[in-house]
Amino acid sequence: MKDRTTYLPFVAAMALVVVASNILVQFPVQGMLGGLSLADILTWGAFTYPVAFLVTDLANRRHGPLFARRVVFVGFMLAVACSIVVPPLFYRLGLIEFDTAAGRLVRIAIASGAAFLTAQLLDVTVFNWLRRQSWWRAPIFGTLAGSVIDTAIFFTIAFSAAFAFVGPEDAFALEAAPLLGSLPAEAARWVSWALGDLTVKLIIAVVALIPYRLIAARWSQPVVV
Repeated sequence: MKDRTTYLPFVAAMALVVVASNILVQFPVQGMLGGLSLADILTWGAFTYPVAFLVTDLANRRHGPLFARRVVFVGFMLAVACSIVVPPLFYRLGLIEFDTAAGRLVRIAIASGAAFLTAQLLDVTVFNWLRRQSWWRAPIFGTLAGSVIDTAIFFTIAFSAAFAFVGPEDAFALEAAPLLGSLPAEAARWVSWALGDLTVKLIIAVVALIPYRLIAARWSQPVVV
């Protein structure tokens, strides 16, 4: 059993990422990219949340899959708690303009928890399969697989009409609109949100190889399973 001081840096990093992401997801990215309004498809949380995969991969690299899974479970509990607590708190503080109904909060919490746990555990598994190969294969393929699953699970459960049994629907999210806010094809707004979110996650997955390499290279004897 690892002692508490071994877990502390990874748990603290995961907690920081999850809490920051749940705060920043309340704020759309203002700006234009060509004819695309970024506020229609992105929040600032999309840029911080993928760092959770970096934390998981470093924990796995250093201490192995069992250790990494324990760090993931801490993140899972925080993800569910923050999904319920942060939106109403920010509304009461006047930081956001809309209040979220209790039923919607529960549905989003279920979506957030299910997506986080499934995606992060998949990342741990894929990373472990590839850990003996080139240094970049395990983190990149683990993160890419996790990112796709995370996006699919969260947005489908949180917004798709097929999951209305989980909780109240978001009428605005289900409205048809030009795909990504500018393309000729139309889809429910949540589909564009999911595509924008996934695009950022994939970009950050590649960029995160830099800190992963710099940090992991300092560990002379990482765990090999």
